[in-house]
Amino acid sequence: MPSIPLSVLDLVPISSGSDARQALRNTVDLARHAERAGYRRYWFAEHHLNPGVAGTSPAVVIALVAAATGTIRLGSAGVQLAHRTALSAVEEFGLIDALHPGRLDLGLGRSGPQLLKDRAQTDAAAPAPEPSHTESGLLIPKKQKIDVGKVLGSPFFTLNVALVNQPGAQAPDYGRQIADILALLAGEYRSPEGFEAHAIPGEGADVEVWILGSSGGQSASVAGENGLRFAANYHVSPAGVLEAVAAYRAAFKPSAVLDRPYVAVSADVVVAEDDATAKELATGYALWVRGIRRFEGAIPFPTPAEAAAHQWTDEDRELVADRVETQFVGSPGTVAAKLRRLQDATGADELVVTTITHDHADRVRSYELLAEEWFRTG
Repeated sequence: MPSIPLSVLDLVPISSGSDARQALRNTVDLARHAERAGYRRYWFAEHHLNPGVAGTSPAVVIALVAAATGTIRLGSAGVQLAHRTALSAVEEFGLIDALHPGRLDLGLGRSGPQLLKDRAQTDAAAPAPEPSHTESGLLIPKKQKIDVGKVLGSPFFTLNVALVNQPGAQAPDYGRQIADILALLAGEYRSPEGFEAHAIPGEGADVEVWILGSSGGQSASVAGENGLRFAANYHVSPAGVLEAVAAYRAAFKPSAVLDRPYVAVSADVVVAEDDATAKELATGYALWVRGIRRFEGAIPFPTPAEAAAHQWTDEDRELVADRVETQFVGSPGTVAAKLRRLQDATGADELVVTTITHDHADRVRSYELLAEEWFRTG
C-alpha cells in the first residue's frame, strides 16, 4: 500500500524546568526538521492558561515558523471560533498568506460551554459501548463521560471563559461562522441588510479550510455539507473517531474545493530506536493528560523520573486510560504498523501525528524515525 501523507500537530509544549521561550525555539527547530523529513503539514493547536503549553495563538506561531521554513504547509488545529469572529480569522490568515502564499491551512474548531453541553447530551442519549477493536485491530476505547457541571464549575474553565471572551459575549452558531468565513475568503460576503464586506487582506487568500471534530456532531456535518476537508481527533477522543468520520462522509456534498471527502486523522505517537526506549520516553504522558482531564490545565511535561514518582489513584488511572491505551509507542516498525491500523479503520487520506517528550532531541528523533520508516515501507 502506498504511504499516505504524514503531518505534524504541535502543541508547543513546555517541559518541566524550561520556559515558553525555549518551547518556541524548539518548535521552529522541529518544523525545519519536519520539512526536511517529508511531512506535508505542520499544525498548531490553540490552548489558553496552560502552564505546559505555549501555543496560545496559532496565527502568531504560524507567522514565526513560516519565516523559518520554505515549503511545508502550516496551519491551525484549530482556531477556536467560540471566542473569535469570522473576520478576525480571515484577516489574520490573510496577513500571513500575503507574505507566504499557498502554504496555509485554516483549521476551525468549536470550543466553550456550548460544545461541552452538546457532547454531554450526545453521551446521555447513547450509552457508551464497551471497548472494542476494529477488523484492522485498532482499539476503540470506552467513551469518557463528561460531567458538565463539574467542568463548568471548575476554576480553570471559569477563568478561561472569563479571560478569553469579552464580558457577556455569546458565541454565534458554528455553522453560521463557517459560512461567513467562506464568504469572506471568496469575496461574496453580504450582511442580512445586503451590504458587502471585503476582508483585505484575506479575500482571495490561497488557504485550505479545514474543520476539526471529535464526534459525529455539528462539526462533522458542517464540514461535509460545505464540501470541506475534515480532521478527526483520535488522539483527543479516540472513542468517537469512527462516528466522526462516518458522519462527515454521510453529510458530504461535492464543492468547488473537493469532489470527494478528504479525511485526516490524528494520533499521539512516541518513536525511538526500540520499544523499551520509546516506552521510557512516553512515561510522562499519563501525568500530563491527568492535568487536562482534571480541568487543571496541561502541566509542564515531566521527566520520566518525575512521572514515575507520582502516586496514582484508581480514579485517575481510569480518567486517562483511553488516552494512554491509544497512544502509539514503540520502535519505528511498531508505530508504523499501528498507524496503518488507524488508516485502515478510518479510511484516512492523511495522518497527523503529535509527539511530546521531555527532551527536545528525543522529540525530533521520534519524528525523523517515523518518517524514515513510513516512507521507506510505503
